[in-house]
Amino acid sequence: MHPTASPFFDADEHTFAEKVIAASHTTPILVDFTADWCGPCHALKPVLERVIPEYAGRLLLAKVDADENMKLCGHYRLRGFPTVLLFINGEEVDRFTSARPMPFVREFLDRHLG
Repeated sequence: MHPTASPFFDADEHTFAEKVIAASHTTPILVDFTADWCGPCHALKPVLERVIPEYAGRLLLAKVDADENMKLCGHYRLRGFPTVLLFINGEEVDRFTSARPMPFVREFLDRHLG
């Protein structure tokens, strides 16, 4: 990843296979399924925006609008929002739900990224 490139991007049903599944073979991808109406989603967003850059390109964050991508939500059996999935080598390796504090998110990521 280029040092000035953003670690954040949007994905949807049409780009998920390429931007998330395929790309996670190179770089782990955290996927935030979020919705505009969701209070906990708004609480988690700044946490992710602060934590992800700490990993200096070792991790990317994809944002998926849950309302516009219900097929993806159904495929991954999401029951509430936000739900955050971690993909490594094309597979979901872990997930968490609800707004979480920075120490939780760092511990979650460190468990998989070392």
